[in-house]
Amino acid sequence: MFRKFHQAFLFRLTLLNVVVVASFIIVTGFALYNTACLLVDGMVTVEKQSRFNQTLFGYLIIFSLAAIVIGSTIHFYLTRKLIRPLRELITSTKRMKKGHYPAPIKTTSNDETGQLVHHFNDMVQQLKYNEEHRHKLISDLSHEFRTPLSNLNGYLGALKNEVMVGDPQLYESLYEESKRLTKMVKQLEQLKEWDHVSNQTFLDKQSINMAELIDQSVELFQWLLEKHNIPIELQVKDGFVLVNKDAMMQVMSNLIENAIRYNQGTTPICVKGELCEDVYKVSVIGNGHPIPEKDRGKVFDRFYRVDNSRGKETGGSGLGLSISKEIVEHHHGQVGLDSTKDDKHTFWFTIHLQK
Repeated sequence: MFRKFHQAFLFRLTLLNVVVVASFIIVTGFALYNTACLLVDGMVTVEKQSRFNQTLFGYLIIFSLAAIVIGSTIHFYLTRKLIRPLRELITSTKRMKKGHYPAPIKTTSNDETGQLVHHFNDMVQQLKYNEEHRHKLISDLSHEFRTPLSNLNGYLGALKNEVMVGDPQLYESLYEESKRLTKMVKQLEQLKEWDHVSNQTFLDKQSINMAELIDQSVELFQWLLEKHNIPIELQVKDGFVLVNKDAMMQVMSNLIENAIRYNQGTTPICVKGELCEDVYKVSVIGNGHPIPEKDRGKVFDRFYRVDNSRGKETGGSGLGLSISKEIVEHHHGQVGLDSTKDDKHTFWFTIHLQK
């Protein structure tokens, strides 16, 4: 069916060209023929005039037919070459309808057809990425929710069947698991929001003094720091950046909460804010669990956790650092992790200073 459509389309274009070219040649040819006959009339004998008219008419027919055939043939091949990307677009679209992602269509043209092909290639790549991301997200979600849901179902089933008797400690554990699930859902909503603007910049930006923002972020965790008896040090300098304030607060909260959750020893958590050439660098430094060197480049991946046990005491959702990375990168900044042999970890990010 596609081939019939292609041939019919090409045939219609060629037929249209034949009609237009033939009409132009016939009108022009007969105009020249009549003009030539009129100019010769009276200059020669009647017999020679007749032969001249016949000869001229014969050449007119021959050259007209030759021009129509040659012009239509050249038009046919050139048109077929021009619509080749469209034929490939149709083929690729049919593959997509069957659930397959076609290979990128090659084109060297920058005209409207070339732009259409480029946009189609970009669309296919985006759809392919979205599909892969969706499968990975479903797999990660099923893994992350399985453990707390199994714990809740197991304990609630035992309570229902009177296999065990509830006590305040058990109810506290169930409540903590419920809070953990609620927090994961909340972070997933945040992650969806950052994904929605993955190819955009934050529209609601304002000039912020990072020193003040860091102070506000640390103040929100004072009660948690006192609860765990963790001292904190601030070493911040003034520096103005153009950012989305709520987003930056989210980054700071994720990094500080991460440092508190995995804190080890009695050394204080240190939060630094410093000017480094044309960027403002924020560092959250603290002693924590060992992070193998092979894992340091993965800690900002979604759902990735160094602690594979995913226990309740140390188990986060594996989303906080990923959200922080995406927010910073949307602000055209960078994130990273530096670790020492004595397990002192520095989570840092940079934001360009306001010019």
